[in-house]
This record gives sequence, structure tokens and C-alpha cells, in this order.
Amino acid sequence: MYEWDNDRAEDAKFAMNVGFVFRHLPTTQDAAIGILPDGRTTFAFPGAAPAEDLWEVHGRFVSKLNPEFGFIINWYTGKDQARGSDDRLIQRFGTDLRLIYKKVKFVSQVKVDDWGPYDYHRDFNLTFPLQLMADLSTTVGKPDWFILPNTRLGIRYTWRSLDQFSPRYAPTFIPGPDGGLVPDPTAPGFPQGKEWEIRTYVHINIGK
Repeated sequence: MYEWDNDRAEDAKFAMNVGFVFRHLPTTQDAAIGILPDGRTTFAFPGAAPAEDLWEVHGRFVSKLNPEFGFIINWYTGKDQARGSDDRLIQRFGTDLRLIYKKVKFVSQVKVDDWGPYDYHRDFNLTFPLQLMADLSTTVGKPDWFILPNTRLGIRYTWRSLDQFSPRYAPTFIPGPDGGLVPDPTAPGFPQGKEWEIRTYVHINIGK
């Protein structure tokens, strides 16, 4: 259950574990290093998140019913804070499902009040009220639990809701310091925003 390649190695009809992590942080942490939007320039945050007690409960379910069918479910919930200087605490929840049946692989993910998929989302405490993802693919070979090179064809759908703590949320615009219009994400009376993406892909693996 605790091997690094358990996704592939576990062959039990059903296996599970549940864990609990508690972090007592009586003082603020050292300031972290951030990266500017150009992707190369680094800087030190002016401070760090304040002292706080953080916790997380997480679990994992694995079932390999036969060589052609199996699924893995991971989930977590807890109280956490950003790596940068923002002092807002978040209470987050997330789960993902990976299912393989013969030559078909299905991957889905649900995240509630959690950071986005990139490191800078946690650095700057950028969260989304709800994130959904579903990915369905088929392969000419044997599907693998890892994202390893193989030839496959798939489609992925991603959907996110946006609020004042999310990037790209612009319910209305107000004049900025230079006279141009800038988004006002804290304006009252506006509904949550949303964004979505449909992606099709073909991965071609040419190997020996």
C-alpha cells in the first residue's frame, strides 16, 4: 500500500488506508520565494502566513477486480494556508478517480474551495469555489495507471467556478490609476463566474 508505485503494483480486490496529519505552527514561517508572471524573475514575499494549527484527513481506495478492470480513488479534506504572505485560511476538499477497463481509461477530479493546478495558485492563495475535470481516453496498447508514453486518443473537459479569490474573475470594471478600466472582483451583487475548456488530444509514442 505504501510503495511509490502502488498505483500499478497493488493487485488486491480491495485495499484502503486513511491518514490524519496535524501541524502545530506556533510562529510565522520564513518568507517564501515567488516567481513573477514572466516565469523567470524571482522575488521574496514581504512576509509569511501567520501562526496557525493546520490539519488534513486523507484516504485512498484501490480495487483491481481483474487484469482488465480496476479503479483508484484518492480524497482529502482539511484546513490549510498559502505558501506566500496572504493570511487567508482555506477549508478545502478534493477527490480523484482513475478507472481502467480493457483499453479505456477514465480520469476525473473534483476540488472544492481549493487552489488551482499550478504552484503559483498556492503561492498567491488563488482558489476556486469548484473545479471539475473528466478525461476519457483509449489506447492501442494496455492502459497504464501512470502517465507514461503510449499511443492514445482522448478528450478532456475542465470546468471551474470563479469568485473574488480566483484569477480572471471580472464581474465588472472600474477606472484604474492610469485611467483605464480594471476588474473589480470584490464588487457586491454579482454572481460567481465560470470558465470551461474542452480539449482533444492524440499522444503518439514511437519507441523500440
